[in-house]
Amino acid sequence: MVKHKDSNCKNFNVLFTCIGRRVGLLNNFRRAGRELGLNCKFFGTEMTKLSSALQLCDKKFIVNSVGHNKYIKQLLDIVKQNSIKLIVPTVDLDLKTLAENKKKFSAIGCVVLVSDSNVVDICQDKRKTFKFLVENGFDTPKTFTPKQALNKKVQYPCFLKPWDGYASRGTATAKNRSELLFYSKRVPNCIVQEFIKGQEFTCDVFVGFDGEVKCVVPRKRIETRAGEVSKSKTSKNLMIMRQTAELIKKLNAGPGVITVQMILTKDKKLKFIEINPRFGGGAPLSIKAGADFPKWILQQMVGKKPIIKFDGFEDKLWMLRYDAEVWIKNH
Repeated sequence: MVKHKDSNCKNFNVLFTCIGRRVGLLNNFRRAGRELGLNCKFFGTEMTKLSSALQLCDKKFIVNSVGHNKYIKQLLDIVKQNSIKLIVPTVDLDLKTLAENKKKFSAIGCVVLVSDSNVVDICQDKRKTFKFLVENGFDTPKTFTPKQALNKKVQYPCFLKPWDGYASRGTATAKNRSELLFYSKRVPNCIVQEFIKGQEFTCDVFVGFDGEVKCVVPRKRIETRAGEVSKSKTSKNLMIMRQTAELIKKLNAGPGVITVQMILTKDKKLKFIEINPRFGGGAPLSIKAGADFPKWILQQMVGKKPIIKFDGFEDKLWMLRYDAEVWIKNH
């Protein structure tokens, strides 16, 4: 359970780490702050100034890489010097180190919107994700090591990916044993999974500061680009919503938004494939549909209880994404 020490204070700042291209998410938090009458400023961190979302922050900070031994100290210093009361991670890179250091931030009055480190570990190691899903009765593609797959009569095609990968990087599909042998030597930290045909969905799951699942928004993935959804549509499928809520309860993830990926097969079986304990790139669709995650988060930060209906979002709302420009002068 997360508690904010200054729950009645309307003046506080929010820090997004590794903010990258998350312009939509930043703008939604800014809009929510205005609507709630809060005096919030929104800051961002990156390794380089050449980040579109960073340029749109009220204040920007250049920090070391996530793996650097001074990374957490840099964030703690930023928090202390700028009245940061909330940290919002935006990608997988620093989730584990933020989770491991949550207590340090809490001690100086800052909430980190991240699950506990054991939850992050399960989500970021796809071998552990598979084990968790199987042990808790959730359907998921069969998963093997390359050696196991080569020694078994696996069905082709099969899908290869790194057990510690993200954003669809380093994946491959093998159509036969020789391709499996070829790709298994080239995909780093490789696991082999059963290839599942069907409609892919991503669910945005909102977990309150009390640890309870409040809302689940399924998004049908129509088209992706570089691992992130570019065309999608909300789908009020109660079966998907209920099973996903149960999964997140079992995992004890949160607070904040947890992103769950799955495939719905033609015979209506739900195969869970990924869990990411952070905002997904397609979250602006769920927010626009009425699942106002930024507003709910900021309301809880000031001690208010948001009114949230589990299925209170617009069905069949489409999102078609496009590129936009940010201009920098005299860099």
